[in-house]
Amino acid sequence: MQPTTLPHPQDADYEDLLSLWADLESGLAMVLGNPLIIPDFERKLRQYDRWMQDLLRQDTDTGLYLLFQLATNASVGYSALHALVSAVICHLTAAELQLPREERDSLVLAAMTMNIAMTRLQDELAAQAEKPNPQQQASIQAHAFSGRLMLIDVGVEDSLWVNVVAAHHDVLPLAEGELMQWAPVDRLAHILRTVDRYAAMISPRKTRAGRTATESVRSIMAAANGPSGTRDPVGFALVRATGLCPPGTYVRMDNGDVAVVLRRSATPNHPLVATVLNRAGDTLSPPRLHRTATSSPLIQAALTQDAIKIRINHQSLLRQGIQADKTA
Repeated sequence: MQPTTLPHPQDADYEDLLSLWADLESGLAMVLGNPLIIPDFERKLRQYDRWMQDLLRQDTDTGLYLLFQLATNASVGYSALHALVSAVICHLTAAELQLPREERDSLVLAAMTMNIAMTRLQDELAAQAEKPNPQQQASIQAHAFSGRLMLIDVGVEDSLWVNVVAAHHDVLPLAEGELMQWAPVDRLAHILRTVDRYAAMISPRKTRAGRTATESVRSIMAAANGPSGTRDPVGFALVRATGLCPPGTYVRMDNGDVAVVLRRSATPNHPLVATVLNRAGDTLSPPRLHRTATSSPLIQAALTQDAIKIRINHQSLLRQGIQADKTA
């Protein structure tokens, strides 16, 4: 259920904001896992969307930090987490692209439900060491159209939403400056497909490690640009919205230190970071906050989650990041 009040990021009891994100994910998992028995399914999903927006209004960087940490760690409950990560990134990307409100709403709801026809299968595949068997592969191939039918069956009346779900794996050639001239279904399906691929790339599976956020976005942009060099605005909007190294991801600094990104800054791709390991691999306790926008060292490369072997008090770091923003 949508909370009536939210903690302010400056509150001492700041962990409540983190628990609300966890509550949102678990609630979404319940709905996506049992869509046929959820009364007023469309209303419930819109309620979760409003809840998500409330949390992002409170503190977007904390939301990104938590979700990127979860996305690069979790395999249990993968499907709902992937849906939530994709919905958040679609929300932020839609703002960068200045989409009309109606399109933004349908896009985010499509992101939440794009895999609704294979929720349990997606969870199984994330924890499965083997490649999909023929039966699983058939379900994967059919899930977009099956998802559309399921959404109609549970009473969703937003035709843009359900048609974007059906089309989110379709590939259309994109010419320079053409995206905003496309029909809304094609435009939103292209955005969702891009975000879906990005969110999937950063997430680990039993069969492979997750990629860094930088590798993921570069792969998407290279594939979208193609040999003709066409610039796909979606990849650029995604980077503007989240950063090349988003909050919650790890980076190596050009002096050899390792840091976790805490908050975006007004200077593109120069975030506030917390150094957690020095160049010798020793743990810094407490971690040292550093503004890459104002001084060296600078970010040299993004790192994957499995490159970090130490335990980090994320709650404490997030509080420090908020306090640093207040005093900037």
